[in-house]
Amino acid sequence: MSDALPIPEFFAADRVGDVWRVPYEERAVQAQAWAKTHGLQPAVSDQQRLCLLAIDVQNTFCIPEFELFVGGTLGRGAVDDTRRLCEFVYRNLGQITEIVPTLDTHRAVQIFHATFWVNADDQMPAPMTMVELDDVRNGRWRVNPAVVAGLDISLEQLEAFALHYVKRLSEDGKYPLTIWPYHSMLGGIGHSLVSAFEEACFFHNLARQTQTRFELKGSNPLTENYSVLRPEVLDDPAGQPVAQKNSRLIQHLLTFDAVAIAGQAKSHCVAWTIDDLLNEIQQIDATLAQKIYLLEDCSSPVVVPGVVDFSDAADDAYQRFADAGMNIIQSTSNISSWLSQ
Repeated sequence: MSDALPIPEFFAADRVGDVWRVPYEERAVQAQAWAKTHGLQPAVSDQQRLCLLAIDVQNTFCIPEFELFVGGTLGRGAVDDTRRLCEFVYRNLGQITEIVPTLDTHRAVQIFHATFWVNADDQMPAPMTMVELDDVRNGRWRVNPAVVAGLDISLEQLEAFALHYVKRLSEDGKYPLTIWPYHSMLGGIGHSLVSAFEEACFFHNLARQTQTRFELKGSNPLTENYSVLRPEVLDDPAGQPVAQKNSRLIQHLLTFDAVAIAGQAKSHCVAWTIDDLLNEIQQIDATLAQKIYLLEDCSSPVVVPGVVDFSDAADDAYQRFADAGMNIIQSTSNISSWLSQ
């Protein structure tokens, strides 16, 4: 692989599935020495600019035994994906201009958490329950009156919004409202980046004299936010906005010569982000899709054995992205060829 750098000796592939403290001062010294040894220039001097958009590489999705570990079809999906992603960063340290990690960010009372809903017996739905339009219409699931006080909205308004929400998901061909286990809780350890990937980002910062651009998503209590670029529902029953798309990030991504995308989960937050980016691209210039590179071996679909398997949905989405001109590649690909196109 042309221009590929060696993997630093401190990188421990067997610890990617663990949580630990990054030794910042030690890595900072090593990064500065690494840049001198390998002739790395500050990222601001890059003639061809490459962005790595890393979707939700967080403990909650990527560490076994955490709330929503993405095991994929083989059971170790997100661990192996993150190992390959870290290696991609280190090998291509001199060509990655900027890393943009997204962080799924939640609190307890949100429309996709159990506490938001109750049935006729005041019981909350179990994790992974799908709340369909008919479930809300017929009262099988209704808004929990106890959560209203903390949302600055009346019970009547919230009930009307809840019905509108599931109706809009159905009309737009989105996944049904899923009751997810509590995850990516703001301030909690599950919210943090995987230690090994945080270390790679920090090392990139110091070696290339640049800054990681963190993007938070998902804190709006009234909508899911699989995509970092756009929440699932934007308006209320009266057409008034309850959320907005991330136009600032969309515009920023399109300033790069190439954008590599990886992370979790391939079937949900990754696919939805790519889909929204593609929609924006097609409104501007469809040929811009050619500068998007999907690191297929650094993402896995949501698979809960015996419950749900989104593997086919993820594969279908990636095929559609490829048909639109995006590049499906492996993390070991020679990125010099991307930037020379």
